[in-house]
Amino acid sequence: MVAVGLFSFGFPAANSLLETWGVFSLITLRNLLGLAFLIALMAFKLGIGSLVKLPWVKGFWIGFFGFGIGSVLLLISQSMTNAVTAALAAATMPICAVALEVLLDDKRLTSRFLAGVALVILGGLIASGIQSTNFQFGLGFLIGLTASSLFAWGSRATVKEFPALTPLARTTVTTLGMTGFCAFALLGALIFKMPGTTIPTPTNNDLVLLLIYAVCALGISQWIWIRGVGQVGIGIASFHLNAAPFYVMLIMLVFGYGWSWLQVVGACILAAGVIIAQSQSKPDSKPKSTLSI
Repeated sequence: MVAVGLFSFGFPAANSLLETWGVFSLITLRNLLGLAFLIALMAFKLGIGSLVKLPWVKGFWIGFFGFGIGSVLLLISQSMTNAVTAALAAATMPICAVALEVLLDDKRLTSRFLAGVALVILGGLIASGIQSTNFQFGLGFLIGLTASSLFAWGSRATVKEFPALTPLARTTVTTLGMTGFCAFALLGALIFKMPGTTIPTPTNNDLVLLLIYAVCALGISQWIWIRGVGQVGIGIASFHLNAAPFYVMLIMLVFGYGWSWLQVVGACILAAGVIIAQSQSKPDSKPKSTLSI
């Protein structure tokens, strides 16, 4: 919940920054600043020597495919359809996550767990304000589903492939891959003169929003998220992502925006689903970390 709450701060910040910044340039800079924060934190806590020992190459490719391609595909999905369809695709991540646990971890599903999944998805759709009249099924939606699947796979792989690393180390090596892919996407957009590459002269307000977007909504949030996935599994952890619209509403409420009882109802249904599903969930046993953070 803390990870999703911090992640939600990125939506209002990005909404303001995108008024002057290009999509590719903003995502790349956000990821670069977030990566710099994580590396600095690792060096401060464990020393420069700890960075040299990390599995950077393997982490790069997991982050490249899972988080890098996933984030860009979600943007492509929205550009081909609309925000509602992209949000619906993102809201299906619990299904993708549970499917991965069933296929790869031999997770056994109970009727109680499936009921919780259904409530989580229903609550997420209500909290997102999604209406069926705005939904567009087609290639764009399928691309969005692919993005959700990659996010789920990337989160699971980050934990499963690095059992001896701490959440901070896992997050750092995979964030490098996410940053690398977005940098390649920005370079390609610049070469082919595509839109979304605008880089304005940053104002003081931009710098504050960038810090929120990069450090809070990416660096710290992703660190806590990976820790949560390691503790309860990608299935249960992904349930909390559907509460993001509710958290965004609370954040925007501070800035004078309206209150939505529909989102409150959706959040309550979602919370009930999480409680029901998690009541029979047992954390996976995992090797002890060789690091201390």
